[in-house]
This record gives sequence, C-alpha cells and structure tokens, in this order.
Amino acid sequence: MMGLLFVDKPAGISSHDVVSMVRRAARTRRVGHAGTLDPFATGLLVIAVGGCTRLLPYIDGEPKVYEARVRFGFETNTDDATGTESRRAPLPTSDTIASAIATLTGAMLQTPPSFSAKQIDGQRAYAVARRGGALALKPVPVHVHQWTVLTQTPELIDVRITCAGGTYVRALARDLGRASNSAAHCATLRRISSGSAHVAHAVTVDALRAGAIVDGDVPLRSPLESLHDVAVQQLDADEQRQLTFGRTIPATVDGTRAALVCGTHVLAIAERVIDANARAVWQPRVVIGSVTS
Repeated sequence: MMGLLFVDKPAGISSHDVVSMVRRAARTRRVGHAGTLDPFATGLLVIAVGGCTRLLPYIDGEPKVYEARVRFGFETNTDDATGTESRRAPLPTSDTIASAIATLTGAMLQTPPSFSAKQIDGQRAYAVARRGGALALKPVPVHVHQWTVLTQTPELIDVRITCAGGTYVRALARDLGRASNSAAHCATLRRISSGSAHVAHAVTVDALRAGAIVDGDVPLRSPLESLHDVAVQQLDADEQRQLTFGRTIPATVDGTRAALVCGTHVLAIAERVIDANARAVWQPRVVIGSVTS
C-alpha cells in the first residue's frame, strides 16, 4: 500500500493526532506528513502512506494558501485566539491596514511566534514560553506572494494569503496590527492548498474513523500529481527488474530528475547522469519497489 492522502483537519486536534488516525485506518506505521498545522488551525494536511513516505522530500508544497481572520484591538501571547491578551491598542483605519499589507508583501524577515516549534540550544520555543520564559528568536527570511482581502469591518479582516513554506500566518497577523499602528492576532486559520494539493480533495477525520483505507473506503492518491519538477518515464517489465538491483535505466525523456513509473505507480526517483558510454541514463536515488511478479 502506497499513496498520498489529503485530510481536512478540524480545529482542536494536532497534526500528529491525524497521523495516528491514518495509521489505524491504513493498518501501517509507515505514515508521515508534508507539513504540520497548529491545533487551532483547520484545513489541508498532506499525508504519505507506506513507501510513499520516502517521496516526501520531493512532494511539491509551494506555494501555501491560507484563509485567515485577523482581529484588531489586542495581541495575545500566542499570536492567535488560544492565548491570553498581552497588549491592547486602538483599532486601525482602512488606509493604515492597506499600507501595512503592502509592507508585509514580498521577501521579508519575520520573527516567529513565541509559542512555536522553533528550537534554540535544544529547547522548543513553546516549551520555554509555557514555563513563563522566552527564547531570543531571530528573524528568519520568508516570502508572502499575495494578500487578498475577502471581507473587512473596523474590528476584523478576512484575508487569503499566498506564501512560501516557513511563513507563520499568526506572526503576519501580529505584524499587521503593529504595522497599522494597532494590535492584532490571528482569530482563525485555514490552509486551503499546498502546491497542487487542495483541501477540496481532502477527506474528513470522520471518514478516517469510519472506514479502513485498506478496504478502499478512503482511497489513496497517486503521488505523481504532487511531485515537484520531475519528468515521468514509464518502465517496462525488464526495466523494473533492473531497477530492483539499483541499476541505471536508459533515459528516454528529458529532464534532470524523473519519476520512474509503471502506470501511476511510482517505483523510484532518479537523477540524470551520463554513463561510461556517453549515454544519458537515470541513476536511482530513491527506490520504492516494483510491480512485476
């Protein structure tokens, strides 16, 4: 059993909780994810099952698209609605919000939330924050491609944010408040898409609880649709056998990296090299298996 599963995570459970549900539904320990969501957030989790876990480094997760509600008037210690109020300020004007959004678009440095998984000297920031301490979190480079305002009132704004991985939307909400001469936090957060994966194609956790993946009640998806920047080359039965021995495969398609497949079943990820006979061949880097008998 191998494939991807898109799950629509509800609020109140962790990404690890979802992984545990998938393990039970698929009856395998070989389950991993392509990026977590905070417990308060909802939306898309990309889960790999079986041998597909070895393909996670090649899964296309860019860009990320989120829908968030930013509430103005006060900050929280977690930068979201689960925290306690830490600073209050007057509400901003529409003009200052628009100007602030412009400054928070493009490449920038962002200071992660105090309650985050960032690690310094072997300590997680959230663990230190829960004990009442604080780590000196350094700003890190992030990239916000676009903000789209969906609705707006004096107290809140609903936005769709397209950004690169590693961007904390909670921190964007906090910084939006500060840049508009106010204070703000992220009231709700939902991930809509990650690369080509979209929450519209996700299953619910209720579906995971109700049906076993092995029985076909929750179908797995081919990783082909989510692999980043790879060519695709079909292999015949003999080439599949050669692959199981780690041997090179003649390259018949262009590209520097390829998914070697049988139908929609990914057998390996390989890189293009020139062999001793000056032929272009695929050198396997990650071999998942074979579908030949």
